[in-house]
Amino acid sequence: MGFSDAQALGVELSGWPQCFTRLPVMECKKWILFDIGGVLEVVDDDAWPQKFQRRWQARLGFDPEEYKERIDRAALPFIDLSPQTESAYWEGVGRALDMDQATVAEMRAEMWDQYCGILNVELMDFARGLHPNAGVAILSNSVDGAREEEERRYAFSRVFAPIIYSHEIGVAKPEAAAYRSALQAMDAEPDQVFFIDDHSEAVAGAAAVGIRGTLHVGNAATIEKIEDFLGRP
Repeated sequence: MGFSDAQALGVELSGWPQCFTRLPVMECKKWILFDIGGVLEVVDDDAWPQKFQRRWQARLGFDPEEYKERIDRAALPFIDLSPQTESAYWEGVGRALDMDQATVAEMRAEMWDQYCGILNVELMDFARGLHPNAGVAILSNSVDGAREEEERRYAFSRVFAPIIYSHEIGVAKPEAAAYRSALQAMDAEPDQVFFIDDHSEAVAGAAAVGIRGTLHVGNAATIEKIEDFLGRP
């Protein structure tokens, strides 16, 4: 039944998905929702922070206990759940570890290099090729400054929209509110979305709100799962 037919028969349309209430009649748009670190970026988010911390402990001459104690006492802002906190965070780190501005800048630059890894070119190109048949979006657990750094390096906004960062919405995966924020930004229902993440708890969190997904372990398997979801040969 098309939109005009439904109107002629007096069918109530207010509860229909939005794509069924327009002319011409079309299928609901499907969305592919990507994580960044470990998916669009080749980086081990579970390993690099510890290695980074150990390098700077050694360079600054702190044992692990003193380093941790100094950072804990600094009461740094939660840059993973709050915007506009990056500058205050690094100022606090500098004071806590007795670093001058040049050393703080060096530490900060190294952190972003580790955080952003390298671009997964194959998956990025695949995502770009999904237009216009599917929407492509991002939902990423992040820290303040990530949008600017990743855009400068990889220009994600040229391919993905919307891009949702945890530090901007105040909630992180696998909390249900993170996925609901993404659904709202995409103007999509859960069954229209397929989610890719390299952490099983994040994929499970998506499933809990009705979003299908896959655990990313390699490009070939992920691309195959996306193609299956989209019904492409």
